[in-house]
Amino acid sequence: MNNVMYTKPYCPYCVKAAGILDRNNIQYELVDISEDPALVQEMLDRSGGRKTVPQIFINNTHVGGCDDLEALYLSGGLDKL
Repeated sequence: MNNVMYTKPYCPYCVKAAGILDRNNIQYELVDISEDPALVQEMLDRSGGRKTVPQIFINNTHVGGCDDLEALYLSGGLDKL
């Protein structure tokens, strides 16, 4: 899938980001990195080394974390992706 959110359980920022994506009818795959070092490394590689969750990719474009997604949404940029 081209839309991916790397996440961990009980992450309030992940829940907030998922809400933004859901409200905008953006389908995405949740990738839980909490118990798989290979998935952590995949996230680090794709995000340029960013270690926090969520890390969000839309159409294989790295959006960033929750604050980045919210700023993109509020600026109208989310529709362009």
